[in-house]
Amino acid sequence: MASNTSKTARASVRAGQAGQGGALSVLGEFKYLIPLAGGKFAYVRNLTNGKTAHLRTDSDAFVEEIRSLAGAGHATKIRAELTGLAAQFPAHGWDVTEKRLVDAGVFEA
Repeated sequence: MASNTSKTARASVRAGQAGQGGALSVLGEFKYLIPLAGGKFAYVRNLTNGKTAHLRTDSDAFVEEIRSLAGAGHATKIRAELTGLAAQFPAHGWDVTEKRLVDAGVFEA
């Protein structure tokens, strides 16, 4: 029976599933946000469902995706990423994106 995934990809998935009780075991740094188009869009990597969404950073869908991650306990890491993106790309408006998320109450417990 042929498979459409590579041997390396399958091994990576198995290694990711080997974690205990939903705990995350990752080698290296995991990024939740991958900026695109000068900060207008971003890939949002969701650890809770294993999916990566391509979203406009000023959309309600982006806010809700970040809200779900923050609710799952990833708020501190996401805020640190937003701060880092704002410092690394000051002209891309990541500070405005973070303010919009804060105003929407995304990071409140």
